[in-house]
Amino acid sequence: MAEAVTDQAPVVIIGSGLAGYTLAREIRKRDASQPLMMITADDGASYSKPMLSTGFTKGKTADELVQADAGAMAEQLNMEIRTHTRVTGIDPGAHNVLIGDERLHYRQLVLAWGADVIRLPDAVSGSLAVSSINDLEDYRRFRQRLGGHRRVILLGAGLIGCEYANDLRNGGYDVTVVAPSEQVMPGLLPEVAASAVQAALEAEGVTFHLGVAAEAVREEGEAVQVHLNDGAMLQGDVVVSAVGLRPRTRLAADASLAVNQGILTDRLMATSVPDVYALGDCAEVEGHVLMYVMPLMASARALAATLTGEPTPVQWGAMPVVVKTPCCPVAVVPPELTEDGVWEAEREGNNVRAVYRSGTGALLGFALTGDRVIEKQALAREVPPVLTPSVAR
Repeated sequence: MAEAVTDQAPVVIIGSGLAGYTLAREIRKRDASQPLMMITADDGASYSKPMLSTGFTKGKTADELVQADAGAMAEQLNMEIRTHTRVTGIDPGAHNVLIGDERLHYRQLVLAWGADVIRLPDAVSGSLAVSSINDLEDYRRFRQRLGGHRRVILLGAGLIGCEYANDLRNGGYDVTVVAPSEQVMPGLLPEVAASAVQAALEAEGVTFHLGVAAEAVREEGEAVQVHLNDGAMLQGDVVVSAVGLRPRTRLAADASLAVNQGILTDRLMATSVPDVYALGDCAEVEGHVLMYVMPLMASARALAATLTGEPTPVQWGAMPVVVKTPCCPVAVVPPELTEDGVWEAEREGNNVRAVYRSGTGALLGFALTGDRVIEKQALAREVPPVLTPSVAR
């Protein structure tokens, strides 16, 4: 028999990242007394994950990126925070979260546990010389592993790979980027904008090997060898895997929640089972998985309203993605490509204005680099919203 839900049961948030803490803050703005509990597998420190790719530029250690520890956050938000606690299952029928043999009762449950790094084959990811940076602890371990070494090989030329390349160069490291794509940030930028970013990074001293992939990573004493599938071999000291993220869905699927690329939700952020919601990088909202800050913040505000008694569908306007590559700033609203759509681009040096228009001339997206980034807000006002209360793009 399902246990009755009482008004005194807490709203339980799993995950202490930007999504979890933003939701808790938004709930507290609306309701000072609703019991809240956060469960996190790490130490619960509040920090801004986007700042992990600016740490070397700003000379910040892991501790210096922390804005508040779990104790301070628990007091500030009047909530219980259970740190270093790993959820092992969910029982939606009983409104229970499982932690081993322990059962915690919830009024509503929010899955804000983020995404996992995509793991490369064991011949690459299995090496102790390979790091991934997905949270503050990863960043701390990576800085420790760097020690006095200077040569970093980055696997991946997407948004995160390019941000880390710029950040590490600003920190004085020798950086080589390896990726199977023929351009940087494929799927996000048109070729003309990608070319400008790559040129700016190369001018900073970053070396690129594109159109090839790492086949194996081998440690050779203090050094590391990265063997590529074209037969070449690169020598470095530390390897960073930055090939992307995948929403965490396993526990949700085990609990019979509907999942696809992410945990499926409607525009109220509600999953396929009652009183369970998903937020942030793990959520797939009406077919959209957007692992960026702006949609996360909008989703948290809407969900806080829903959880405090005012059902509010999330609305996502055209939200420019800002890439933290200071040598060549980037702002992009990636369009949904159409059969009759076309990119129109202007380039002067590394300053690019590329707009994507439909056959009727409607602006569907854009990519701006360098000095042209200042146009992002004006252009964003012309692009159709991603989600309105009733219509998906």
